[in-house]
Amino acid sequence: MLRDVRVENVNERPSDKSIFKGKSTETIIGKEYLQALQRPMVLELGRGKVQNFYSYENEPGFTQNLKRGLASLFQLQMHSGSVREVDISGKCNVTYQVQQDQVTKIKALDSCEIEKTGFTSHNQILDVSTKATSATIYVLEDSFIKSIKAEENYVFLLNSRRKTSAKIVSKQRLELQSVESGPGLIAGKQAAGVIKALDSSYISLPLVAETVKSECKKCPSLSEHWKSIKEHMHPEKLSKAEAARSFLSFIQNIRKATKEEILQIIKTENKELLPQIVDAITSAQTPASLEAILEFLDFKDASTSVLQERFLYACGFASHPSEMLLRTLTSKFKGDIANEEIRETLVIVMGELIRKLCDRDGCKLPAVVEAKKLILGRLEKPRKDDNVRMYLLALKNALLPEAIPLLLKYAESEEGHTSNAAVTALQRYDPSFLTSEVKKTMNRIYHQNRKVHEKTVRTTAAAIILNSNPSYMEVKNILLSIGELPLEMNKYMLSIIQDILQLEKPSSKIVRKVLKDMRSHNYERFSKPGSSSAYSGYITRGPDISSTYSLDILYSGSGILRRSNLNIRVFDRNAQLHAGQVVIEAQGLESIIAATPDEGEENLDSFAGMSAILFDVQLRPVTFFQGYGDLMSKMLSATGDPISVVKGLILLTDYSQEFQLQSGPRASADFQGGLAIDISGGMEFSLWYRESKTNVKNRIAMFVAGNAEVDSFFLKTGVDTTLEIETALDFISTVQFSQYPFLVCMQMDRVGSPFRHSVTKYESLPSGRRYTARRGKAEMLEGCEYPLHQENSNMCRKVFTTESDSAGSWF
Repeated sequence: MLRDVRVENVNERPSDKSIFKGKSTETIIGKEYLQALQRPMVLELGRGKVQNFYSYENEPGFTQNLKRGLASLFQLQMHSGSVREVDISGKCNVTYQVQQDQVTKIKALDSCEIEKTGFTSHNQILDVSTKATSATIYVLEDSFIKSIKAEENYVFLLNSRRKTSAKIVSKQRLELQSVESGPGLIAGKQAAGVIKALDSSYISLPLVAETVKSECKKCPSLSEHWKSIKEHMHPEKLSKAEAARSFLSFIQNIRKATKEEILQIIKTENKELLPQIVDAITSAQTPASLEAILEFLDFKDASTSVLQERFLYACGFASHPSEMLLRTLTSKFKGDIANEEIRETLVIVMGELIRKLCDRDGCKLPAVVEAKKLILGRLEKPRKDDNVRMYLLALKNALLPEAIPLLLKYAESEEGHTSNAAVTALQRYDPSFLTSEVKKTMNRIYHQNRKVHEKTVRTTAAAIILNSNPSYMEVKNILLSIGELPLEMNKYMLSIIQDILQLEKPSSKIVRKVLKDMRSHNYERFSKPGSSSAYSGYITRGPDISSTYSLDILYSGSGILRRSNLNIRVFDRNAQLHAGQVVIEAQGLESIIAATPDEGEENLDSFAGMSAILFDVQLRPVTFFQGYGDLMSKMLSATGDPISVVKGLILLTDYSQEFQLQSGPRASADFQGGLAIDISGGMEFSLWYRESKTNVKNRIAMFVAGNAEVDSFFLKTGVDTTLEIETALDFISTVQFSQYPFLVCMQMDRVGSPFRHSVTKYESLPSGRRYTARRGKAEMLEGCEYPLHQENSNMCRKVFTTESDSAGSWF
């Protein structure tokens, strides 16, 4: 039995900083809980193991768990070896090491079978790593326990920044103080009968902990919390860290709310704030939040298409989507949808949910099987009016191995957007999925063995070959083709090869081997002129993660932009994340400047548009103009305003786990990372100055909040850690085609970025008495212009010199 119960600070602290000062144990714990805690418990031991745990019925769960924690210490084995053993932590793998009068017990906490709640992030780089250890040392004397020391450690590390971490330590210590004669033996046929004779109120209870969670008594309601943060959620503030912070706190409250509470806010708020509310409600990913948002949105109403799209993108970025969510979206897709762009977004997002559920061993779930059948079926037997490209984009997210034959068919046999969508979908697959058949098809496309293909499709096919363990002959044939290609494509492929060597990409060894052959590596081949280019570099290289950027730009023979491609990737030792991609494509613009189109592109319609990937999710492409008439009207009415590609709030890191400590209390760890993002892009085209300019603006604010807490019912103690950063990245490409060779200047700039980090430790009692200790750090990360190849720097000097000359001689 427990007696003389006291509550103290583990760490020494001045009395004026102790929340227990002047409070008795009964005041801190509560009279009812203290009485329950001090009632005796009875253990039935057999060969050192706890056979049964007896306590009183209807005792508070928390005091029962403290007693279970004490009882679990008596699980002991007197010989070395491994065993499955039940204690407060569940049924766990335990290893005993016996040495004379000392026994060491190591418990593998990750093997424990116990009811668990929580979730983790989809991508490892955005997730949290956990390390958990448990060890107990027994000192014996003549087979009697002289002392027991037990310690559990839980460490939580943010994978993207392992300095941001938290640790929970739980210790138990039992020491033999004295030896006295106990009560006499009681005769009985069974132990249970003897225990009933001691006290008829005793019942046998499981040794595994019961779930106990204290309720928040003074927490604000959802509507009260929304009122306190709504000022930070206005559209013009979405590139600020405070918007991401408010977004995360709102999600936490939505997860505790009912459907009715959520609907009350969404039905009464003004239109300006509704998109941000939709982001948060969808990101909460609870049954109540899904029911509320689906009751509010009407896909038959075209006037709310902005909210529908925000809902769908939030579904795509979901950290742990449910089968119910995919089933709901599939049902919506089969129903009436007023806006065709929403239908396209919907099927693209369905592809993303398929991938996330398959990654968690859910590929055989009925909803996943149905969605896969729908997408693949529409591509195998397309209808006349079907938008084939949207199903290919869905596969670009789904990355299904069984879809590869279909993608190969569309890549090789179709033209325009269709073949382009198929080949870029193949480019996203892990090289391990790219079979010899895939490589053969990509080689046929690049070398045009069966039909003529567009430059964009051919160069993507070449990139797939070079990024998937190419053979000596494959690399040699690509190098030998340089010189026989259209002018700008020659220069582009040369840049690709040089970039592979410069960044030491996986295929660099085989490329170097091929370059030893003078037929492949000679001045005539490697001195081709042109403006197209490709370059990769590092944004950061750190102990935890590294990130790279790559810019490649392909022009038509007439000097007009054909495709610009900006990629940002993040890596750690075991995983990678395609953090961002912005592709601007243009075609069929040669007629404007009376130029001759390149081979295979004579009949292309005038078109310009943008496609983006954000945190591994392919978004719906945006069209700047389609057709010559649309182009001319846009040029005449151009305002210079950029077109928004994506704007909103995204939940990136979403980790929440609860742990049962061996000592009795429950511990929890929550890490959430939110992103407020605004990406826009534009393309300006001037016939007067014979100049085109593309500008992609990325405005980003990120906020990460981590919390590790031990809830002892009468006391909460924990640590909060936060990170926040605001930054902007601009990619500008300027082309002057008033002379030949054309002047091309690419710029990639990052503005100065404020970075703040804080850690707060706290202890609090239900009465409101609280102790906190806080430290923080703020710094400014300097802005920079990311280096590109030297040729680009030389070209930029000429571009800006030309601009200043023309400005001075206007009149």
